[in-house]
Amino acid sequence: MSQKILMVIAPKDYRDEEFEEPKKVFESKGYQVTISSKGVEEATGMLGGHTKVDIDISEVIIEDYAAIVFVGGLGTIEYFEDDVALKIARESKRILAAICFGPIILANAGVLDGKKATVSSSKKEALESKGAIYTGKGVEVDGRIVTGDGPGSAREFGNKIAELVR
Repeated sequence: MSQKILMVIAPKDYRDEEFEEPKKVFESKGYQVTISSKGVEEATGMLGGHTKVDIDISEVIIEDYAAIVFVGGLGTIEYFEDDVALKIARESKRILAAICFGPIILANAGVLDGKKATVSSSKKEALESKGAIYTGKGVEVDGRIVTGDGPGSAREFGNKIAELVR
């Protein structure tokens, strides 16, 4: 059985490239990708993409996945204080990743305290206020946690996650 990767996207206004590029990487390496969102059967990207949602975020069984990836975009704000999203981030014991605005979910869940991380530069202070060490890199890896700064780093972000999933 292939390893499973969960990608969590906002119901509306996820960042298309931050979803599509890592997903292509994961699938090219034989990983099974499950798409999760909140309250919708189809999510809509900021650039007009449409994605079928496989499972509602409230139904996710964390232990089923080798990696959990929070995709960025303006809609990601919906998850910043969402109890279910924060619980998923807190309770994941395997690879945990987030890109663009997504690392704020990890920071709010308390998992970036004392960890090196990156985020969209506009969210640098929000990341640091929760104890993360902002590095400003395109992609940052600290142990089992992978963070990315935005669309330009989406492919590298996907590759780093794929390298860590065993």
